Amino acid sequence: MLGIISQKVGAASSSVMVLGQSLQRIRPAVSTCRGYSSTANQMTVRDALNSALDEEMSADPKVFLMGEEVGEYQGAYKITKGLLDKYGPERVLDTPITEAGFTGIGVGAAYYGLKPVVEFMTFNFSLQAIDHIINSAAKSNYMSAGQMSVPIVFRGPNGAAAGVGAQHSHCFAAWYGSCPGLKVLAPYSSEDARGLLKAAIRDPDPVVFLENELLYGESFPVSAEALDSSFCLPIGKAKIEKEGKDVTITAFSKMVGYALQAAEILANEGINAEVINLRSIRPLDRSTINASVRKTNRLVTVEEGFPQHGVGAEICASVVEDSFGYLDAPVERICGADVPMPYAANLERMAVPQVEDIVRAAKRVCYRDAKMAAAA
Repeated sequence: MLGIISQKVGAASSSVMVLGQSLQRIRPAVSTCRGYSSTANQMTVRDALNSALDEEMSADPKVFLMGEEVGEYQGAYKITKGLLDKYGPERVLDTPITEAGFTGIGVGAAYYGLKPVVEFMTFNFSLQAIDHIINSAAKSNYMSAGQMSVPIVFRGPNGAAAGVGAQHSHCFAAWYGSCPGLKVLAPYSSEDARGLLKAAIRDPDPVVFLENELLYGESFPVSAEALDSSFCLPIGKAKIEKEGKDVTITAFSKMVGYALQAAEILANEGINAEVINLRSIRPLDRSTINASVRKTNRLVTVEEGFPQHGVGAEICASVVEDSFGYLDAPVERICGADVPMPYAANLERMAVPQVEDIVRAAKRVCYRDAKMAAAA
């Protein structure tokens, strides 16, 4: 059923192994990543991801999709809507419910020069395929002395949603961010989603692409440049969403929105916060973070993940190593509670960072909290 055959690649007429019933004639496509910023139209994150997949599949016949319900059902979250009709079942592959199986097939296809985009219905289920992601995809380039590239994207919703319980709410940013050989991206806005997914698909290395279920339906302004088919964002570069001078707040994915809301509240109290959208977890844009801290002299990190060995902990270590002399207050980390995600709605809210938590932390590092001010 999943036979592997040999075909020619472009004008070079070199052979590659092709998955399924074959992917038509394969031709290489060359693209470059550029950064843009001007705003214009509105687009949902769902549509941004869908359009990025569509354009990359159109530009490069080596790109194909696979995962549970990505085809006939058009994706559990409709990210792949319309792609089966447009590209056919040889490039949009519905798989059985076996993450270990289809992830292994995807990695094998990447070994032979194809560009799979593997969807996990939730990144919690990626644990079923962890051996293929870490021991096969992430390590092969190093173990082959650079002779073997693994151009594969693992994408899907990550972190807490709403009322889906502990086994569907885990944030894996720190897990995958700790592994050499992987690149780990976490978009916030529609421009992030579109530009970073394009960059991930074009990248020669395995990329873990962490989306957020609660952001899929949110609309964001996108620039005219971002709607261009050649648009993509650089991997490893953070974005300063809001400039400020009093405190640096770092966040990624859904927490960027919370950080921006907190910054608005803080502004009303005379605190001018700088908000950094990390975008890339690995590589981490340490230079942008440290430059901001050297300006504001204070740092608050925000993430949904657990506090121990988290992304915020890594950021804190980087700032202590490179900018310790610039800090005027202890670093504050805002994280998810150190427990499996509760199912009850009231407890779930307590387990996930809220806007008010960020506000209180920023006030503490600025010595606006009554107890902290007295101690100072």
